[in-house]
Amino acid sequence: MRPIIPDSVRAVLGALTFFHEIAFLLLAAAIAGILALRLRQPLVTIFIAVGLVAGPSVLGAVHPTEELQLLAEIGIALLLFVVGLKLDVRLVRAIGPGAVGAALVQMGLTGAAGYALGLAFGLDGLAAVYLGIALAISSTVVVVKLLSDRDEVDQLHGRLAVGILIVQDIAVIAAIIAMNAVGRGGDLVRELAVVAVEGVALVAVLAAAARWVLPPLLHRFADSQELLVLFAIAWALALAAVADLLGLSKEVGAFLAGVTLASSAYREAIGGRLASVRDFLLLFFFVNLGAALDVGALDLRLVSLAAICSVVVVLVKPAVTSLPLVLLGYRARPSLRTGIALAQVSEFSLILTAIGLGFGHVEQDLATGITVIAIATITASTYLARAGDAVARRLEPRLAPLQRTRVREHGAAGDDPDPEVIVVGLGRYGSGVVDGARTAGHEVLGVDHDPRRLAACADRGLHVVYGDAEDPDLPRRLPLRAARWVVSTLRRPEADLALVRALRRSGFEGRIAVASHAPEDMEVLADAGADLVLSPFVDAAAAATAAMFGEPATAQ
Repeated sequence: MRPIIPDSVRAVLGALTFFHEIAFLLLAAAIAGILALRLRQPLVTIFIAVGLVAGPSVLGAVHPTEELQLLAEIGIALLLFVVGLKLDVRLVRAIGPGAVGAALVQMGLTGAAGYALGLAFGLDGLAAVYLGIALAISSTVVVVKLLSDRDEVDQLHGRLAVGILIVQDIAVIAAIIAMNAVGRGGDLVRELAVVAVEGVALVAVLAAAARWVLPPLLHRFADSQELLVLFAIAWALALAAVADLLGLSKEVGAFLAGVTLASSAYREAIGGRLASVRDFLLLFFFVNLGAALDVGALDLRLVSLAAICSVVVVLVKPAVTSLPLVLLGYRARPSLRTGIALAQVSEFSLILTAIGLGFGHVEQDLATGITVIAIATITASTYLARAGDAVARRLEPRLAPLQRTRVREHGAAGDDPDPEVIVVGLGRYGSGVVDGARTAGHEVLGVDHDPRRLAACADRGLHVVYGDAEDPDLPRRLPLRAARWVVSTLRRPEADLALVRALRRSGFEGRIAVASHAPEDMEVLADAGADLVLSPFVDAAAAATAAMFGEPATAQ
């Protein structure tokens, strides 16, 4: 790329010391971050752009130096440490077969597509493997941020997306280990065997440390939050160094360091305190990545490959994620929303590519192409995710015929429930309503579109029916003849409104209660036919006030 900055200006910028470069980068990243917020984009893409503009291709103010690389490596190590920190064994066991199955099918098909495209565009086999893996995994940072911003982490599609991301994170660690074995050279089978033995030995030692050494040590460090965080960073970097010496890679060591602390009582405290440090140091990884880009070196072949791969990630990847979920018994809309949330490549794709670049497995032009794919797909998926529900509504009729709603009713064999209360939505609030109604002696039927929730409630002896509140035919499938109340605990205005209208159109003469957080929705729901609009937060505050002071809170 021909520089667009005058040589005199570039000469001044090129004379900056490393301290000057860091100060310049931080200021530029902070200012560019404002633009990212305005454009509703993750900071990842802006940081890469800052590195590109500040790097040798444009301003020449920042160069990929050893110091900048060191900060980037520490940032990557802490990112992998935090990922491992979230992999509590109990959480891994809780990942449902739907998330695991969808993740394996999606990674297999997307990875195969990337591999085939790489070969078709002239890449060698190993470089094509890197491209396939890069396309197969999605961004934990981006997806969780988008779900959190929209308060959708606890919704069905949010929980499925997070489960798939956990499977992908585990898979990418395995890929890093395998690529590290390939990078050693020599006989591949022998090197894989050596890595496996070293890995098993390290895991065994760490398992013993996590069982007998770390708990009392953490308890001592926990007397001081500063010391606890310092120990966590030291532990992450120390194991990264040990794994690097064993030939397992620094990333794997940092990940295992996080896993050893994942079941501790201090996991949340460590993760919360490290988040800012991790994000600060990751800034240097993404900036360093951008500074190393030479977009001018991309030829028409790689530009075309990057464009086609971006289309595959944004359009094909959601489809091959959604379809297995539908075939496993989930409804079309949450399945589609899960796939849409994952329509980007991951920061781990960039990390894996950087590792491959260091081993000589990929060339700089392919690394630049994968970075371009990351920028394009993360940008596109951010806007696509915000329109996820509307897009899912449009596409739902195409997948609906494939739905296998195998989870219909659960309960004792031969029972024919004739409920007085029907509760739609069996989350935490809905389960509380169910327990209260059953304690009061009422026959209750639960309705949800999450097979795992249905199975859990059925295990507790509750009669349940598989159903979606937004399905206009739901009232026809419900035993409404003796029902005095239908209660929706979904707290999603569009779903509550659809359910209320469908019930009234079906001729249901009982009472309808819906839960809502927004005061502006209450009047709309009441006008549609709801007899009672519950406000969980207000009700909880009233109960707490009554418990403390003997009188309920007064709504303002």
